[in-house]
Amino acid sequence: MASSDFDGILLGMGNPLLDVSAVVDQQFLDKYDIKLNNAILAEDKHLPMYDEMSQKFNVEYIAGGATQNSIKVAQWMLQVPGATSYMGSIGKDKYGEAMKKDATAAGVNVHYYEDESTPTGTCGVCVLGGERSLIANLSAANCYKVEHLKKPENWALVEKAKFYYIAGFFLTVSPESIQLVREHAAANNKVFTMNLSAPFICEFFKDVQEKCLPYMDYIFGNETEARTFSRVHGWETDDVEQIAIKMSQLPKASGTYKRTTVITQGADPVVVAEDGKVKKYPVIPLPKEKLVDTNGAGDAFVGGFLSQLVHGKGIEECVRAGCYASNVVIQRSGCTYPEKPDFN
Repeated sequence: MASSDFDGILLGMGNPLLDVSAVVDQQFLDKYDIKLNNAILAEDKHLPMYDEMSQKFNVEYIAGGATQNSIKVAQWMLQVPGATSYMGSIGKDKYGEAMKKDATAAGVNVHYYEDESTPTGTCGVCVLGGERSLIANLSAANCYKVEHLKKPENWALVEKAKFYYIAGFFLTVSPESIQLVREHAAANNKVFTMNLSAPFICEFFKDVQEKCLPYMDYIFGNETEARTFSRVHGWETDDVEQIAIKMSQLPKASGTYKRTTVITQGADPVVVAEDGKVKKYPVIPLPKEKLVDTNGAGDAFVGGFLSQLVHGKGIEECVRAGCYASNVVIQRSGCTYPEKPDFN
């Protein structure tokens, strides 16, 4: 494919957040009732933690947000400026400006909705022993409006794209926007993909998630999310392979593509289910001392995967690229990467 064929081929929509990341101690986790390898929305009791983190620990500020991470990694892997686009809501403030600068420098065509009255969203990333826990204070990210999507200059990004990726986190913000995009994808034989994203999405946003399921050509998630999904749907199995198969066999809105379920399991093999069968792909082993943190590992996997999917590559190549990208990201702080990928 010529590079012009890649122009705007992949569109992401989600919650752009500034990661406030620090290695913390167990006492801090206990104080705020934070569990590792989890992602939650901040409650009132969590609000003082962001200041406390910056006072007590060595804090880094990194542009984040699950979908935005994945789109940036796909963009990095593709190395074609403007191959990806992204929409979400930020505040009119220095954090929002920094985010815009960061995403644009990464080559992503960002069309943010800018909220006048709410600060840019933040995500507390608490790291201990390489594992991470995410506490998101959505703020402006929660203010995305479907009216922004309907503006001609923004809807043009939807028209231009052939692949869509939306993390489950966006279900809490603008289900109407997701509905417009998924229906466009189905009507035009385009590829629509989503992520389970967090146990709380599967549990407390089950209804909006279920409306999207028939439209999902690819479902991403990790083992914890998959098991929560199974429990919530009364499947009475904790076997990730069985869950992946069952998810891939849920009804579809359009018969153009069969559904593929892709479940990552940390250092254990990636489980892929399609056509009623499961394949497992080992990840790249990493010695414990090289692990910096798992923040962004799942996002990077999706970004790597999508970078090959838009090339029309087979599932094996997509998974290999996903594993490569997540291996790079877990050796760095947050969802960051070197200037050029070393993936062939």
